[in-house]
Amino acid sequence: MSSVRKSRNEDGFTLVEALVALALMGLIMGALASVTAQWLPSWNRGIIRAQRNEQVAVALDRLTADLSAADYATRSDNLPLFRGLEQSVMFVRSVLGPNGRPGLEIVRISEINDNRGAVLVRMRAPFVLLQPGDPQADQLQFADPVVLLRMPYRISFAYAGLDAKWSGRWQETGELPSAVRFDIRDVERGTVISSAARIHVERGAARPDPSTEQEEAQPQAKEGPT
Repeated sequence: MSSVRKSRNEDGFTLVEALVALALMGLIMGALASVTAQWLPSWNRGIIRAQRNEQVAVALDRLTADLSAADYATRSDNLPLFRGLEQSVMFVRSVLGPNGRPGLEIVRISEINDNRGAVLVRMRAPFVLLQPGDPQADQLQFADPVVLLRMPYRISFAYAGLDAKWSGRWQETGELPSAVRFDIRDVERGTVISSAARIHVERGAARPDPSTEQEEAQPQAKEGPT
């Protein structure tokens, strides 16, 4: 009978042993929670920083590709359709995308406000011959909005002509700017990332006059013998 009791006592843990094991497990879990609480915020900040850097890089690539492809397309008053302000730019370029038909489109990249604050949006509209005046006032049906940047990033544009002098506005000049600079500012950290795109289109004044081409194409009358 005593041997049976002895074997039962040796089969499992005593209550004291179970309490000690629970206490040790609690200490280990507390230590893990303390370590995790210390490095998890840094880990999250690193992930957010990497995502923001990737967002800025994609936005810079998109801005450079768009503005480098700006085309010299005129309004009805023969001025180029280009409107450059500090927080927005509107220009004409070839249709982008594999599903687009060959032709031109009007692109507007501007900073607007939504429920999350300032946001930089790219939109486009079919190219039409605009009347003289501010193209922003015309009722263009912009569509296909694409968000390029969100807070804490703000953007400002600057424009330079052949004299290499930068200005925050480019309107009614009779030509396209030779370069467009965009400064992306992180309002939380106070840092600024700058880049620029060169516009490779020749000035409209350098284009030949169609009437001149037609006159040159006509053969001159040969003088007969006198």
